[in-house]
Amino acid sequence: MIKFYFHHTPNPMKVALFLEETGLPFELIPLDTLKGEQHTPEYKLINPNAKAPAIVDGETRVFDSNAILMYLSEKSGKLAGKPEDRAEMLSWLMFIASGLGPYSGQSVHFRHAAPDNLDYAVNRYLREAQRHYEVLDTHMEGRDYIVGNEYTIADVSAWGWIDKATVVLGEEGLAPYPNLQRWFNSIESRPAVARARAIGTDVEFKKEFDEEAKRAFFPSNYPKA
Repeated sequence: MIKFYFHHTPNPMKVALFLEETGLPFELIPLDTLKGEQHTPEYKLINPNAKAPAIVDGETRVFDSNAILMYLSEKSGKLAGKPEDRAEMLSWLMFIASGLGPYSGQSVHFRHAAPDNLDYAVNRYLREAQRHYEVLDTHMEGRDYIVGNEYTIADVSAWGWIDKATVVLGEEGLAPYPNLQRWFNSIESRPAVARARAIGTDVEFKKEFDEEAKRAFFPSNYPKA
């Protein structure tokens, strides 16, 4: 049984969608990141980077959402794409892991969490997030899926962050990106998406973003204890 360490944030949601799409059995282990549970010594043995998500599969630990998607797709043979598309798959997974995800996260941080009067940082990360959306929107013209002609972990991975477009980019969200909007609507219509969104809804995660939560979520902003 796969142990899935989860919080309702974009990267864990990718793994939630994969698990619901494939029907792989798993045990949900809530990880309340606003309470700082990701920083416990026990969890850092699973994910030294102290982030969600992570999985434990028997004696194997896997952390980072894209690494988890790759591991599970290779193990199960599901949503892995065609062998001849392997290089394209790796390229887009790395684009999401090193570009779309991080710049989206920084855009969210500087637009919604950072102190005021940081206009340069707000503009820098918003524009970089927009640029990554533009790259993907251009790629998706005339295409139904990110890699090849079938639904794969590349789509699952991108969905996790594109789902938060209005938070990342502002109220317009996907409106300036019609190809991405069409793709996203197609993914949203899949029954597994509703099931993924339901994961953990019975768990009472902390919601208040108070000083404790800020220290847990942004530990590098504070002196080491």
